[in-house]
Amino acid sequence: MIPVPLRRATVVVTVALAALLALAAPAAAHGADAPDGTDYRAEVTALAPARPGLTVRVVEAGARLELINRTGRDVEVLGYSGEPYLRVGPGGVYENRRSPATYLNQTIAGDTSLPPAADPAAAPVWSRVGKGQSVRWHDQRTLWLESSPPAQVTADPGRQQRVRDWVVPLRAGDETIEVRGTLDWVPPPDAYPWWVAATLGFLAVAAAGLAPAGTATGVRALRGVGALLALGGLATVAFTIGRELDAGADGLGGVLLGLINGQVWMLLTGLGAIAAGGYALARREAADFALALAGACLAIFAGFANIAVLSRSVVPVVWPATTARLLVALILATGAGALGAGILRLHAASRASRQPVPTPATPAAGQEGRGVKP
Repeated sequence: MIPVPLRRATVVVTVALAALLALAAPAAAHGADAPDGTDYRAEVTALAPARPGLTVRVVEAGARLELINRTGRDVEVLGYSGEPYLRVGPGGVYENRRSPATYLNQTIAGDTSLPPAADPAAAPVWSRVGKGQSVRWHDQRTLWLESSPPAQVTADPGRQQRVRDWVVPLRAGDETIEVRGTLDWVPPPDAYPWWVAATLGFLAVAAAGLAPAGTATGVRALRGVGALLALGGLATVAFTIGRELDAGADGLGGVLLGLINGQVWMLLTGLGAIAAGGYALARREAADFALALAGACLAIFAGFANIAVLSRSVVPVVWPATTARLLVALILATGAGALGAGILRLHAASRASRQPVPTPATPAAGQEGRGVKP
């Protein structure tokens, strides 16, 4: 029979997971096609001529460009045929429904079918899509969309090299402004040492589950696993914030809004791991179950969901790539390790509960109340 504390913990965690999935479903649309990692690095090198209050940068590991216009005048982004595509200014953000770029840029692959109304030579039909003074969009001029690398990269993949220089034209009144940038191939790192580190960390954390429960060693082991799981949760929160900053979030308010709209599932996973780690540190009932479940969620939703970071040179966070790989390896080791330790402890507790309880010997007939001679 399942103990009452374990049943209560199961109910609480089930409700939490249901809420997590409900929140994650609509949030998946935020940056859904941004890469988890890539080997092509896009950078903005110049805005010519420069204009005070006008900035353009690459966000989401090169997946999008972001334009911020604080000049007080409208600025247009021109499409692939030189037609007006986006307009950003004091009145908000508008897109031209007649521009083919409006449809091609809906996905990073640029494979959206064009409707009959798309005509770069037609007069613009502006539709408001935002209230602010900034806009982000995919731009095929800054991306490498082929499935195979360029010929020069295939010939020498171990060397960093220029794929191409690119230009995205803007228009402010009668003046044309060029956003100039580069696209480089950056050789991917060797993922093997990171997988070895994550695996060794997993085995070390999981081995703590072999310590006998109820002993001083078992208590220390439980607290140690809890502390490491909380550390993995903190690494997840840091990685999530770094990813949101790379997606273009500006200031604390922008980060919080981005987390709620786009990365809430991963943020909740990290916070859940911190809570479960604290639960184990307090030696609460059902802590073993909490460790196993939170560890599984951490390993799956924050670790394996970001494994591309281990084998890609350009990663979608503002931290250095090595720091991002260290965070993911830590998340994998502590999440999978807490899962293993929790399962081992639950298994040991289950075996102990099935052990027969010894019963006192029954006195022989006629011996009740008689003393036994030494």
